[in-house]
Amino acid sequence: MNTQEIIAITIVLAAIFAYINHRFIKWPPTIGIMALSLISSILLVSLGSSRSLLSEKAISLATSVDFQDVLMNFMLSFLLFAGAIHIDAGKLRAERLPVLILATVGILISTFVVGILVYFLFGWFNIPIPLIYSLLFGALISPTDPIAVLGILKKANIPASLELKISGESLFNDGVAVVVFVSLAEIARSTTGDFSIISISKLFLIEALGGLFFGLLLGYIGYLALKSIDDYKVEVLITLAIVTGGYFLAGRLHVSGPLAMVIAGIFTGNKSRREGMSDLTRDYLGKFWEMIDEILNAVLFLFIGVEMLIIKVESTVFWIGVISIAIVLLARWVSVIIPVSLMRFKVKFEKHAVTIMTWGGLRGGISVALALSLSPAMYREQFVLITYIIVVFSILVQGLSIGKLAKRLGF
Repeated sequence: MNTQEIIAITIVLAAIFAYINHRFIKWPPTIGIMALSLISSILLVSLGSSRSLLSEKAISLATSVDFQDVLMNFMLSFLLFAGAIHIDAGKLRAERLPVLILATVGILISTFVVGILVYFLFGWFNIPIPLIYSLLFGALISPTDPIAVLGILKKANIPASLELKISGESLFNDGVAVVVFVSLAEIARSTTGDFSIISISKLFLIEALGGLFFGLLLGYIGYLALKSIDDYKVEVLITLAIVTGGYFLAGRLHVSGPLAMVIAGIFTGNKSRREGMSDLTRDYLGKFWEMIDEILNAVLFLFIGVEMLIIKVESTVFWIGVISIAIVLLARWVSVIIPVSLMRFKVKFEKHAVTIMTWGGLRGGISVALALSLSPAMYREQFVLITYIIVVFSILVQGLSIGKLAKRLGF
């Protein structure tokens, strides 16, 4: 399948599913599109033996698209920037301590809780795996996906301060989790044993802090450019250059591209938007990035559903995946309640905050993409299936019920 066919089929399917969802189902767009895509994939899998033209085209689409490459090297930069550009920096500054702690300490706690429990779970099913690979799985499944979270939280009636804690954490913790994942992958690939705690910590700091400072630099350069002109078409183009060029350079500089995009987006959405743009430009810029966000979200969750066509399902691993849902939720609860308990004397948390933050910590495309980046020797097939099961449960069950849970808890 050539590039033109892939783009045409993807856009048409995303538009059809978005229309059906908006017209009849009326779920949050990300959930509705993924659900329809998933149902269609399951139907096509059941019809696969007939080798119909429809099933062949669908399977060809799934195999032609490198989901990991498309998301991590293209879509993620746009989605993170689009999400961050709407964050109020003043309000985020007030919540900086819980966001920072949850996005760092919380990720590390979750990584080790999931990794250790999954290690023993595989052993219980007589599938021995090295601990380092289960920790890799812990790192890839721990981040709450900002793409899923930001879209669904808009529909949930929870306090703005709590929503900001969850959305702020999700914007930052995926960048931190990617750095943790890369660090653990380096250990797993090392055959010389020359990776020490100091070297891994150094790699982590360079990636994470480098990404933060590089994002600040991108944002400031963009601010200077935006402030010097008044033409909304050129100014929108400059923000596109920040995202595409900045993410590319971050990869070449070996700093965290996701973290750079979050910081650049917050800088652009606040200082640049407030001081460097006319009212007309602010209006066009906001609508442009909102449109980009909606379109790419639709395509992303379409791809997640289509992946069902090529994921190999093995019964034992399937049940490990089902049990792992409970493990991931437990790890999320532990990774939230420990930091929250330690911060209660300094930070005000809303009533039932731990419950909402645990259930509202949705997993999404980033986890699937990281799982797909594993090599076969790292138990790729097993972890891709388990990740997929958790992500589907997270988005369809947790995503659809978070609003009802908030209402039941009195929000």
